[in-house]
Amino acid sequence: MGADSTLVLVVDDEQDIADTYSHILAEDYDVRTAYGGEEALDSYDEAVDIVLLDRRMPDRSGDEVLEEIRERPGESRVAMVTAVNPDFDVLEMGFDAYVTKPVSSEDLHETIEQLLTRSTYKDEVQEYFALVTKRATLEAEKSGGELETNDQYQSLLDDIETKQAQLEDTVGDLTMDDYAAAIRNLQSR
Repeated sequence: MGADSTLVLVVDDEQDIADTYSHILAEDYDVRTAYGGEEALDSYDEAVDIVLLDRRMPDRSGDEVLEEIRERPGESRVAMVTAVNPDFDVLEMGFDAYVTKPVSSEDLHETIEQLLTRSTYKDEVQEYFALVTKRATLEAEKSGGELETNDQYQSLLDDIETKQAQLEDTVGDLTMDDYAAAIRNLQSR
């Protein structure tokens, strides 16, 4: 049992990877492990705080699992932890973070801590962080020309601008540490 009550669900069809992540995290968090999409859905409930979810699994894709999790009750934060390089399809996905394998122990812990911090923010701020994370994920993978000519990406930029304007008062309430963590997250993506 972890040092705090945070419950992390680790989902990867490669048992060695799932077990390694679980072992790394077990010192600091309560951990459940699932070796595929169906098992993930069987293991998921409202008690789960964070889901580390692989995208490419044979029985049920991580994209499908994510969609199902978002339809269920609960406030879980979901990080896609995957070898799949992001493409414009990520704009339609409801994840909170996107981490590309290989992933270090430090990356796992940092991702979880960032998601836990975000979960304390109001829904509007969480939505803003999700949008900005998608922008940063795509900007790390796509050329400026690809981004400029993609209508979905341009729509994302408009959504970010709108959400940012709505949040001016809320963002003013963030502590300096929260703001610095958000900026570090954006710069590291």
